[in-house]
Amino acid sequence: MTGNGMKEEPTLFREFFGDTPRFRIIDFLLDNRLSAFTKKEIAEGAEVSWASLFNHWETLEKNGIVKVVRTVGRVKLYQLDESAPVVKQLMNIDLMLMKKAADAAEEEASMKVKARNGTRQKK
Repeated sequence: MTGNGMKEEPTLFREFFGDTPRFRIIDFLLDNRLSAFTKKEIAEGAEVSWASLFNHWETLEKNGIVKVVRTVGRVKLYQLDESAPVVKQLMNIDLMLMKKAADAAEEEASMKVKARNGTRQKK
């Protein structure tokens, strides 16, 4: 949910992989890769329940997608493990999806301009 209570549109990443809790978590970490978070913050940011995060967390750790970057007292802070091969591939896919969407938007804008110019020339 966004601050105004409206459910936000799925990102390109989630449209491609599916809007599931696991991909919501990965998408949140991809979008915030320079920051470290507690598990609670990840659950809130990814808009998944604590139970969903708990169900997927072991798989994310086992596959090297997340790593502990800092411990403050008993609290561990996590972030995406950008050195992991699977994360590198996910980052590449995310980048390719964004580039493809940008290219499509540019093409659509170009076609609109051409259509407008064509209409003006016919008058």
